[in-house]
Parts: sequence; C-alpha cells; structure tokens
Amino acid sequence: MFTIALKGIKRYFKDKTAVFLSLLLPIALITIFALMYGGIGSKKESRPISLLFSDQDNTQLSAEVYTKLNNEEGLNLIARPYNEAEELIRKGKNSAVLVLYNGFQDSVNAGKKIPMELFYDQAKEIEMGLLQQALWSNLFGITMKKGIKGKVSNWIKEQNPDLNDSQITDIQTKVENQFSDFESSEESSEIENNSGLPMTALVSEEKNGNLGLVQAIAGIAIMMLLFSVSASGATLLQEKEDGTFRRLLITPINPSEILFGKMLSTLFMSILQLTIMFIYSWLVLGLDIFINLPALLLMILCAAIACSSFGIFMASVCKSRKQVESLSTLIILIISALGGSMMPLFFMPAIMKKLAVISVNYWAMEGFFDIFWRQLPIIDILPKMLILLGIGAVLTSISIVAFKRNYLKMI
Repeated sequence: MFTIALKGIKRYFKDKTAVFLSLLLPIALITIFALMYGGIGSKKESRPISLLFSDQDNTQLSAEVYTKLNNEEGLNLIARPYNEAEELIRKGKNSAVLVLYNGFQDSVNAGKKIPMELFYDQAKEIEMGLLQQALWSNLFGITMKKGIKGKVSNWIKEQNPDLNDSQITDIQTKVENQFSDFESSEESSEIENNSGLPMTALVSEEKNGNLGLVQAIAGIAIMMLLFSVSASGATLLQEKEDGTFRRLLITPINPSEILFGKMLSTLFMSILQLTIMFIYSWLVLGLDIFINLPALLLMILCAAIACSSFGIFMASVCKSRKQVESLSTLIILIISALGGSMMPLFFMPAIMKKLAVISVNYWAMEGFFDIFWRQLPIIDILPKMLILLGIGAVLTSISIVAFKRNYLKMI
C-alpha cells in the first residue's frame, strides 16, 4: 500500500511543470477573487456612493437638502435633471436618483406628506441598502423637524379658530424659538442618532480581519483542490487503460491496498496544495495563518481527507478517464456554486442556503471562516471537522465497494 502511495507521489512530482501549473492556477484565482471581494488593494474607508439628485422644487430647503447630503462622507451627489438621470440609470451608468418634486418645501413646512422619491436600479439592491441608511439619517434631520413645526402650527390654527392672525403669529414664533433651541441641543442630536434601529457589529472587519480575503482563499482553495484530486484519482483509470493495473492485480498484494495506496498519495497532494495556498496567502495577501495554527492544521487535514476521498470516489464509479473529466467537472461546479466557493452564501436565496449543506465546500469554508473570521476555539470548530471526516468516510466506503465491483472483474 505504502509502495503504491510512494509511486503515486513520485509520479506526481516527475512532471515539475505540471506541478507548478497545478499550483499556479489556484494561486491566480485566489488573488483575483481577493481583489474582487475587496480583500486586497482596498482602503479601509469605503468608497462613497454616487447618487444622482434631481431638484424640481428649486427652493431654499431643497438646496439645503442637497448641501447636507453632499457633505455626507459616504455620499457623492451629482445634480441632474430627472430625464437625464433616468437615462443614466437605465444604461447602468448610475445606481439611483433622489427626486424632490415641486412643493417639497411647502409640504415640509405644512407638515404634510413630503413629495420626494428614490428611483434606482434593482440590480443594485445591496448598494441601495447602504444608501438608504445614509439618506434616512440626513433627511430626518432636515425634513422631519421642520415637518413637526408645520404640524404644530396647523394644530394651533385648528384648535384655536378664534385667535387672530397676530396671536397665531406670536405663538408660532415662540414654537419656532423652542425648536431652534432644541435643534442646537445635545438632546436633538441624540434623538436623530437614535432615530433608526441601533446596530452594533459583533463580528466585523475592524475586529476580525478581512472578510473578502477569507472568502476568496477558502472558496477557491477548496474548489481547485476538488479539480486536482479528481485528476489525481483518474490516474487509476489511466493505469487500467495502459495495462499497468492488470499487472498489479496479479501480484501477491491485496487488491484493496491498490486503492488505499492511491488514496494516500492523493491525500498527500491535497494537504500539500492546501498548505501552499495558505502559506501564499500569508506571505503575499497578508492572511494571519498563526491566529489559530492548531485549528488550521486540523482543518487542512479534514478538508484534504474529504476532498481526496471525492477524487477516489469519482475514479471508482466511472469506467473511463473521459467519464471522470466530464462528471467530476459537472459535480464540482454544482457543489462549488451551492457551497459558496463562487459566490458568498449571503447573496443567495433561502433555498440555496439550505442546499449548501450537501456540499463539501460549505463545511470546509465554514471551518476556515470559524478560524479566520469568527476566531472560534477548536472545540467550536470540531463539529465541522467531524462532518468533513464523515463525508470522507462515506465516500471512501462507496469507493471500496465500487472498486471491487468494477476493477476486480479484470482478474
């Protein structure tokens, strides 16, 4: 068994160019996806969101709204007529336009429904969620307070119809003064800051590192490893086609040792590839692999066992290398999409998140997220490691049965 494993390892390193290319591809993809997810090459401060602004009211208050929003650190306002703004959004040049309709100032002062609307590209839902937070906090400070003043004034007129204009004006002036004092007070700022749902991030990039970098490394490393082990496992079928396998079967060794030997060599290559990926991520991309090194080493081992068993499984159930290449590519793309290797799971609908648990990618990535992002102790990561070992055990058991059924018929 160990002789066969050593033979497979030597065969793997024989073509040094192929080994280099097999490592270069996942390294390149990890780097590209880290850039895409903002894991590297990005500033800590987020880029301001560009927002088109169409002022159809052209009043002092609408100008005040523009100035207030444009001074917001996370916003970059661009004044455009509505027709032009609509065209820019439809062409994908911009994401949204805030429209202040005619009567905006009058409605605010009267405490009526404010005629304004946000038009946006539905493909930018996530960006719109961030935009709404910035808009709400600023628009509340401008329109809500003025609207309350208007409602108070209208209430005074409705409740006291016998008051003359001079008396009403005097009361309104006193109300205005009260609101002016209130707006400059700490209490006003506190109410404005607490006008929405309080939100505190327990797990954040400031505390726990770079989420995009962890997503890119964990997702691509596992997906590319699955492709590598499938190709490695397929050498069993190449030996069958070359006649080498038949000669092995007539030797005194136990036929099962042939399979276990191939599994050991594939496991060695899996551990090696994952180790190189994380060392590269540490040296080049800045991933702190020493944050919980024992957990990382155990997770690499468990992920390698699960992935290498998949490669042997594919070689055992297929009858030709062509079948392995076609079927493994299909399965790997499906489970990688489900498991979050191609796209973060929080982008996916609920049904996709439920299906993700059938994927080895999901459990391996969750384990790496526990280490680098959530920074959990080994005891909390252990269940995911056990699931990966369970996947490996199930696939290995099926492989043994399929191996005896398909390959030992050649004796």
